[in-house]
This record gives sequence, structure tokens and C-alpha cells, in this order.
Amino acid sequence: MIVVRTLLAALVAVSCAGAPMAVAQERPAGQAQSQAPQPAQTLPPAEEVQATEPGQAPAPGPAAPAQQAPAQPPAPVGEATAEQRSSPTFSGAQLPHDLSPFGMFMAADWVVKAVMIGLAFASLLTWTIWVAKSIELAAAGRKVRRGLNVLGASRNLNDARRALGDRKGAGPIAGFVRAADAELAYSEEALSPEGVKERVASHLSRLEAHAARKLTIGTGLLATIGATAPFVGLFGTVWGIMNSFIGISNAQTTNLAVVAPGIAEALLATAIGLVAAIPAVVIYNFFARQIAGHRAMLADASAAVLRIVSRDLDRETAAPMARRRAAE
Repeated sequence: MIVVRTLLAALVAVSCAGAPMAVAQERPAGQAQSQAPQPAQTLPPAEEVQATEPGQAPAPGPAAPAQQAPAQPPAPVGEATAEQRSSPTFSGAQLPHDLSPFGMFMAADWVVKAVMIGLAFASLLTWTIWVAKSIELAAAGRKVRRGLNVLGASRNLNDARRALGDRKGAGPIAGFVRAADAELAYSEEALSPEGVKERVASHLSRLEAHAARKLTIGTGLLATIGATAPFVGLFGTVWGIMNSFIGISNAQTTNLAVVAPGIAEALLATAIGLVAAIPAVVIYNFFARQIAGHRAMLADASAAVLRIVSRDLDRETAAPMARRRAAE
């Protein structure tokens, strides 16, 4: 028993002596773990760092990668971007113009507007004359052709006068017949038939010239429009281009978007001048040919009346001779 107690006491003593050493061995490992370097904390991006005090710069940190700005889609054609609109060379006067004919007319200078209005009025006058003269020449041609048919079927002036009528709207050939009949009445006591024929021919030539002059009324205006309208339009163009150059000088730019509208407005005057001149020349030549043909028909009618007068005079001269021969 004494031996057992001695052994137990020895074991207790040994265990009490080994406990502090085990604690000492475990403590350095735990401290080593606690003293191990902590991982570095990442700093926030530079955009999120704010100064805590006014005037104090934020602590430097690693630069964040720059973010690329999203690409802006290209501006549509004909629309200016905000930067272009704010630039000094892109003013309100240089914005896209209305390039329709009416828009260019409204944007033109007052001199160019006056030229365009005058040329438009000349063009309207040209077409009015064309309508009126076409109706007049068609009616006159029908009357002359009818008169020629009557003269060809008449044996004397009395037959022709009854067939054509004495009203004023019967046409120029009815006037020829009335004039020849009146001259024969004035020359009843004349001894020479040749003198009567000469006077009748002179009267008929004057009536023929008067009828031709009446048909040419208005055609001279067509010739004037056709000759002067291009030059009037050119004057408007020169004036408009001068104003465009002045605008270029004031804007201090040669951008085509700034120059083109003014030049287009100026060229519109020449275009209107050509629109007025070309139909006027064509219509004038058309009427000139028609009037020339009408004059030829009037000359034929005058010659037919003169032949009828000569025939009547020959009958009057031959009648006394026939009566004398019958009496003999």
C-alpha cells in the first residue's frame, strides 16, 4: 500500500510539472497565427474617394481603369449636332433652306422677287395671247375660206354680195365686195374701165393690209417677251449672286451649305426667264406662219373680187356694142 501511494504521488507530481510546458508550447503557435500578416485591404476607386475636409485632397490610390464612353450614333443627314449648332459658323441664317421654288422665292431679295413676279406675269400674258389669238385666227380662217368659196361660185358682184351678206361679222371678204360695189357706183360716169379697175385694186389692197394688221395685234408683245425675258432673268441672277457673295463675306465661310441656297435663288430667276421666253418665241413663230397663210388667202380673195369687177365692167362695155350691132 505504501508503494502504491508513492507511485500515485509521483504521477501527480509529473503531471503537474508537464502542464505549464504544454501551455507554453501551444501559446507561441497561437500567437504566430495571430501575428500573421493580414491581407491588404483594397482601396475604393478614385471616383468614390471624397475629401473629409474642405481643401483636403483624397488619399492616392490605385487608378481605376478608364471606362470607354459609349459611341454616339452618327447624326442623320441634314441635321446638325449640338456642337455644330453651338459653333460660331453655324448660325440660324445658315440652317438648311427650303429649296422648293416657292421657298426660294420667299427667301430671295426684293429685287429678285420683283424680277420673278414680272417674268411670271409675262409668261401668263404669253399664254393668254396664245389662247385669244388661236380662237381669233381659227374664226378668221373659216370666214375667209367660206368667202373664197362664195366668190368662186359668183358670176357678178350682186350675187357675191347677196351670198356673203351685208352684216359686219361676215368677214373681210364681205368688206372687199362692198368696197368694190361702192367704187363702181362712184365711177358710173367714168369713161375708162381701166381707171375703175385701178381704183378698185387700190381700195382692196388697203383693206387687205388692214385685215392683216388686225390679225398681228398681240404678236409683237410675244416677240418682245421672247427677246427680253432671258436678259431680265439674267439680271435677277446677277443681282442674287452679288448678294450671295456679300453673305459669304459676312459669314466668313465658304461652306457649300451656306453658299448654295443663295445661288439657287439667283438661278431661279434665269429659269423663270427661260420659261417665259421659250414659249413666247415658239408661239410667235406659230402665229407668224398662220398669219402669213391668212394673208395669202386674203390676197386670193382680193384677186377674185377684182376679177369679178373686171367681168362686170366688160359686160357693161360689151352691152352697148351688142345693142348697136343688133340695131344695125
